[in-house]
Amino acid sequence: MKKMLIVAVALSFVAPALAQHDHHKGPNGGTVEDVAGVHVEMVASGKTVTFNVFDEVNKPLPTEGFSGAALLISGSERETLPLTATGTALKAESKSDIAKGASVSLTLKTVDGKTGQAKFKP
Repeated sequence: MKKMLIVAVALSFVAPALAQHDHHKGPNGGTVEDVAGVHVEMVASGKTVTFNVFDEVNKPLPTEGFSGAALLISGSERETLPLTATGTALKAESKSDIAKGASVSLTLKTVDGKTGQAKFKP
């Protein structure tokens, strides 16, 4: 009984923290995630996936010196997409159109050497 009470109290603190993770829409209509100390918005269109990069006040950041890759998973198909820095975004091209139900996992390294990962759904 005492263990159940401890678990219940612990969950009452953890649940609100988990619920606060915000998946808000970015200025280009994509989902925004925090990755390696920056905000990243993913936008997929046709065969192109674009990761727009912003600072903590949502000001676009230059991506020169950033590196990374995206893993595109659609059904049983997997494709690794190397990212190319272009202005304030990182872009990649898939072999085929990116399906709505696909999953995109981003691995990112910033110019400062910070690394991180995030998952997106187009």
